[in-house]
Amino acid sequence: MRSQKREKMIHDTSCKIQDLSKDVYRASCIMNHASELRNEKGIALVMVLVLSAIILVIMAGLIYMLTTGTQLSGMQKRYKTALEAGKGVADITYQIIALRGETSATSSLLSELSVLNPVITTPNSCVTSSIAACTTMTSYMGIATKFNLPTDCWAGCDSSLTIDPDNASTYDMQFDLGTSPTYRVYAKIADTVLGNSGGDEGLLKGGVVHSTGEINVASIPFLYTIEVDAQNQANPAERAKLSILYQY
Repeated sequence: MRSQKREKMIHDTSCKIQDLSKDVYRASCIMNHASELRNEKGIALVMVLVLSAIILVIMAGLIYMLTTGTQLSGMQKRYKTALEAGKGVADITYQIIALRGETSATSSLLSELSVLNPVITTPNSCVTSSIAACTTMTSYMGIATKFNLPTDCWAGCDSSLTIDPDNASTYDMQFDLGTSPTYRVYAKIADTVLGNSGGDEGLLKGGVVHSTGEINVASIPFLYTIEVDAQNQANPAERAKLSILYQY
């Protein structure tokens, strides 16, 4: 009997130990599972933060691109407006050149353009040079000197490529185009290459030697280097410059 009781006690104790081991195992599994859940939540939080940072960077880049694009578009629009004003004055300059400084015709043209507030600023001190090569040419004064004589025969005339709006001696003409905003456009003749006619028509009558023995000389046009500077009166930073080689 005692042996049976002892065996039963050992068996009960063994069962209790096994049950306790199972409880410990279950508790360990639960703790491991909880730890895994905490780790997964931490990783998920890090991933959310990383993705949020990436999205913010992308949004900031898009906003910057949109803002920059708008600014560039506005700058381009203002530049094109100034450029068109400069081209308009270039066309007027061609008409004035065609008059070759003839006083009455030039005054009449400027009168027709009075809405543009035209001003000829070339000083009367711009005259024909006294060097030997120029003394045989007709004497001119003012802007007519630049229209009719080569640059080497200018005296007292500005031949630089620079236009300074604050210095009237650095340009020959000025005009005001447009309203709100108004663009003031300056133009000057910087160089003249002498020609012998008003236009390049090539050889006359289709050949060098005529049937009558007359020799036809090819016409050589005048060449003018024209500088144009157009700028917004309210904001001089809005400007456009043109350098033109004009054949007449």
